[in-house]
Amino acid sequence: MEEERHSLTRRRLLASAGVAGVGIGLGSAGYVVGRESAEDETHLDETVDFHGTRQGGIETPAQDRLHFAAFDLTIETADELRDLLREWSQAAAEMTEGRMVGTENNDLLAPPDDTGETVGLRPASLTVTFGLGPDVFEKDGRDRYGLHSKRPRALRQIDPLPSDVLDPTRSGGDLCVQACSDDPQVAFHAVRNLARLGRGAVVMRWSQLGFGRTSSTTRSQATPRNLMGFKDGTKNLRAEDTEAMSEFVWLGEGDDVPWMADGTYMVTRRIRMLIEIWDRSPLLDQEDTIGRQKYSGAPLGEKDEFDPLDLGARKNGKPVIPADAHVRLASSEANSGTEILRRGYSFTDGVVEELGELDAGLFFICFQKNPKTQFEAIQRRLGTFDALNEYIKHTSSAVFAVPPGASQGGYVGEGLFA
Repeated sequence: MEEERHSLTRRRLLASAGVAGVGIGLGSAGYVVGRESAEDETHLDETVDFHGTRQGGIETPAQDRLHFAAFDLTIETADELRDLLREWSQAAAEMTEGRMVGTENNDLLAPPDDTGETVGLRPASLTVTFGLGPDVFEKDGRDRYGLHSKRPRALRQIDPLPSDVLDPTRSGGDLCVQACSDDPQVAFHAVRNLARLGRGAVVMRWSQLGFGRTSSTTRSQATPRNLMGFKDGTKNLRAEDTEAMSEFVWLGEGDDVPWMADGTYMVTRRIRMLIEIWDRSPLLDQEDTIGRQKYSGAPLGEKDEFDPLDLGARKNGKPVIPADAHVRLASSEANSGTEILRRGYSFTDGVVEELGELDAGLFFICFQKNPKTQFEAIQRRLGTFDALNEYIKHTSSAVFAVPPGASQGGYVGEGLFA
């Protein structure tokens, strides 16, 4: 017992100290390491109200776990879509409060209302975010549900982009559910129960589990590391940047169709990292590819993670931050001041069988006012010139209109049917 206590104490000390970066990297892979501090445990009691002007899971402090799912509609009428969104919203409100879906059903001859795997678990800051894909409003030139006149103005399929190697079975979708939580089982439970409630109205098209957030969405959060070992999202927008959030993320009155005010647009990209190739690359090549120092996170030529990018700095006649470095090409300075809110997660999905390599990487999620002028414009530059393209493949893509939040007693998307 004494040896066990010493071992546990040592693990906690190592976790809190970070062990020169190693602890940070392991800590981001939460499916493997888990939680060990009392402070982490208290977060499991926190709830995020489902109701509000805007949907949760966007500027909410990014949780550690993700279950994302895209669905195809099998219904025929707008009334059926409205009923589905109403039922999903009610269930989401119950789950974010830490309650079971429906009521506790003791009828032994009927399926229970809730699948039950979160009984005894805490809500763990669960958020559930809903989005609608382009095909809801028009598919194959047909107005499926008589809603074409209310189509969000910027909702279009993402155009083909340089370096795309997309799998259509992992792309697109009529509806999406983004469930984020600090407990993976709580996030899984949310998607599972919404899929069950939607049976007969939707079929799941694809889904993605994520661990280890790769962005910070508030100033209280430390910058996490991605699976390449670099800090990710140092210059991301934060919820406290209210003016920038209004300029780049949240739709205001007159920005779009009226029912989308206080909504936004979501783009998802599954980006496989060629980890085996990356791991054989020298540190110098890795840092030149990203444009930051691996361990401090500082821009090349600087000392602190949050030092500004000096894109004009030169040494021996060459740019200190290479012309094809990822941070240079992704920066707002290189994209006419454009910014997006990133909210991605690391993933691992076994191995690529024919290669015997890990199928792992970044499930990229971003929010913006206009995917074409923001995400697409940035990604077109990255897909053409980014040195990182040698080490990654974009394997899936989707875009969704994210309606405003629901009021008490209302449901997400209610304005669409007004």
